[in-house]
Amino acid sequence: MSSTAIPAAAAERALEGLALTEQRLTAAVADGTPTLTGPAAETLAAGGKRLRPLLVFCCTPADRAVDDRLVAAAASVELVHMATLVHDDLLDAATLRRGRPTVVAAHGPDAAVQVGDFLFARAFGVLATTGNAAAIRALATTAVDLSRGELAQQRAEHDLGLTEDAYLARCTQKTASLFATACRLGCLLSGVSDDVADRMARFGASVGLAFQIFDDILDFTGDDDATGKHRGADLRDGTVTLPMILAFRDEPGLAADVAAARGDADVAALCDRLAVHSGARAARQRALEFIQEARETLDGPLEGIDPLPLAAIADGVVDRYS
Repeated sequence: MSSTAIPAAAAERALEGLALTEQRLTAAVADGTPTLTGPAAETLAAGGKRLRPLLVFCCTPADRAVDDRLVAAAASVELVHMATLVHDDLLDAATLRRGRPTVVAAHGPDAAVQVGDFLFARAFGVLATTGNAAAIRALATTAVDLSRGELAQQRAEHDLGLTEDAYLARCTQKTASLFATACRLGCLLSGVSDDVADRMARFGASVGLAFQIFDDILDFTGDDDATGKHRGADLRDGTVTLPMILAFRDEPGLAADVAAARGDADVAALCDRLAVHSGARAARQRALEFIQEARETLDGPLEGIDPLPLAAIADGVVDRYS
C-alpha cells in the first residue's frame, strides 16, 4: 500500500482505464495466427504491475474522461513492454518469468523471436488508431532506445569493471525510456503543454531508474516465489548491476569471487553476501534519490494533472521493495 493517499475519484478513474486497457490487450494479442496468439496470450495472462499503462492515465488532466485514444496508448506501452520481456528472456535463456515458463522455455527460441516481434507490431498498430503522429514518433524513438539498451547490456556481460555512469545510461535506455514515454503519451493525447509533458517524462524516467535499481537489488534479496524468477539471475547471466558495482567499490576482492562463481551453491552464497552488503544499501539510497527527483518534478502547475496519484506511484515503487 502506498504511503500517499489517492483521491477516490482518481482511483476509480485509474481502475476504469486499466480495465479497458486489459480488454484492449486481450483483443490485440488475439489478432493473429495461433502460433503467435497462443504464446502472446500466455504472456499477457502472466500479468504484471501494469505501471506503464497506469502512468498514461495519471499523466492526463484529472477531469479528462478515459477515452479510446488513452486506452490505445496505455495498451501500446504495455505491448512494447511485453515484447521486450519475451526477447530479453530469449537472450538470457531465462526459464521463468512471473512464476511461469517463459516463451523461449515453453515454445523454443524461434517462437520467442516471432512472438516478441508480433507484440511490437501490435503495439504500433494499436497506437496508430489514435491518429497522433507525435505519439507514434515518441514510441518509435523509445523502441530504438530499448534496442540500444539491450545491446549495451550484452556488450557489458561479465564486465566487472562496469561504471555507475555506464549502468545508468543502459538503464535509461532499457527501462526508464518506456516509463518516460508512457507519461508523455498521456500528455500528448490530452492536450497538455510541451513544458508539462517534458516534466512528466522526467518524472517517468526517474521512477523508471528507481524501479530498475530496486529490481536489481531484489535479484539478491528476493526468492523465487516473491519475484517470479530464479534468484541470482543477474549473476548467472553476467549482468553487472548497481548493487554489484557499489559492492565492488567498497570491497574490491568481491569481484574476483563473482568471477570465480560456479554452480547454484556459489550463486546462492554470493546472493546471501550481496543482499546484506553495503553496496546494496548504497544502491537503495541511490534509488531513493531518483524517487525524490521524481517527486520534485510534481511541484508547480500541472495543467489539471493530479500530482497525488503520481506521488503514490513513486511511493509504491519504494513500498514494493521495503
